[in-house]
Amino acid sequence: MYPVIRLGKEFVKFRKASPLPLNGVHVSRHMCFPWDIDLWMELNNGRTLTLYDLGRLVLAKRTGLLGTLEKKGWGLTMAGAIVRYRRRIRVFETIEMRSRAVCWDDRFIYLEQSMWKKDGECAGHICYRAAVVGPEGIVPPSQVASAMGVTAPLPVPEWVAAWSEAERLRPWPPMQDAS
Repeated sequence: MYPVIRLGKEFVKFRKASPLPLNGVHVSRHMCFPWDIDLWMELNNGRTLTLYDLGRLVLAKRTGLLGTLEKKGWGLTMAGAIVRYRRRIRVFETIEMRSRAVCWDDRFIYLEQSMWKKDGECAGHICYRAAVVGPEGIVPPSQVASAMGVTAPLPVPEWVAAWSEAERLRPWPPMQDAS
C-alpha cells in the first residue's frame, strides 16, 4: 500500500521550507518501520523506491516543478531508474535522504537520490529519468525549464550520458521466450 499518510506528513513538514533552485538539494529524514521490512528485518528493496518518492515529490514542490505541472496541465512519469543498494537499513533505523535534479537532455530530466546512515555511510543511490508529459506526448525539458524560469541548462555528467546511451542500446520490447 502506498504511504499516503507519510507523503502528506512530508508536504506538511516542508510547507514553509524555502524554495530551491532546480539543482538544489532537498534533505529529509525517514525511519524504516516494521511494514517497510522484508524477511531479513531490513528495508525492502521495493519499499526503498517508494520512500524515494517521498523525497522526490517534495523536491518537485520546492523547486516549483509541481506548480508548473499544475499550471500547464502536464504530468510527470518515471521513464527509468538505476539503483545501487550498498548497506542494509534495519527496522527502526533512521536515514537521511538527499534528493536533487542532476541535469536534463532532449527528452528527460534526471533526478538523483541517496540514503545516508547515521554513521555517514551511503546505504543506497538511485538516478531516475523522468518525463514531463502533456496532451502531445513528452514535453521537452528545455520547455519545462523555461516555464519554470530556468534559462541555463544543467550539464549532463559523463555517468548519466553513459547510462542514457546504454538505455538507447537496450532492446525494446525485451525478447520473449520462444517456448
